[in-house]
Amino acid sequence: MSRSEFDKMKSGEGFDPHCHELLAKQHANHRWLARYNASLALPAEERWRILAERLGAVGPGTVVRPPFHCDYGVNIRLGARVSLDFNCIILDEADVTIGDDCRIGPGVQILTADHPREAAARATGVEFGHAITIGRNVWIGGGAIILPGITIGDEAVVGAGSVVTHDVPAGALVCGNPARPRT
Repeated sequence: MSRSEFDKMKSGEGFDPHCHELLAKQHANHRWLARYNASLALPAEERWRILAERLGAVGPGTVVRPPFHCDYGVNIRLGARVSLDFNCIILDEADVTIGDDCRIGPGVQILTADHPREAAARATGVEFGHAITIGRNVWIGGGAIILPGITIGDEAVVGAGSVVTHDVPAGALVCGNPARPRT
C-alpha cells in the first residue's frame, strides 16, 4: 500500500509539498491561523482554547502572541507555561516539541523544512523535514533562527539574532551566526 505524502513528511522521508493532500491541510491551517491571529483582543483563556484546537499539544499557561505563523500546526507540541512572542514562525513539516517554561522572543523562526542540496534533486520539488526539540526552561532571544534537526538542551540560552546550526547542550549559552558557545 502506498504511503500518504503526510506520512512521508512526518517520517522524514522526501515528500511532494504540492500534492492535494498537503495543500488541503495547509489551507485548513491558514483558515485557523486567520482566526487565531485575529484573536489578540480576546481573553487569554479563549486564545488558549483556539490554540488547542489545532496544535498537537498546548500545556496550561502557554501564551502565543499573535501574529503567529506555521505550516500545519498539528506537528507542534508546546509544554506548560511556554511563551512565544509576536511574529514567531514555525515551519512544522516535522515534529516541533518545546518544553515547559520556555521563552521564545519575537520574530524567532523554528524551521523543520529542508531541501536537497543537489540542484537536480531540488528541481524535482521534493522536500523533507527534520524534527526540532527544545528542552525545558530554554530562552531563545528575538530574531533567532533554529535550523532543521536541532535539539536544544534544558536551560540553554540562544542569543538574539543567532542562527543555530548545531545541537545546543543543556545549560549552554550560544550566540552568533553560526551560534557558538559563550561564557
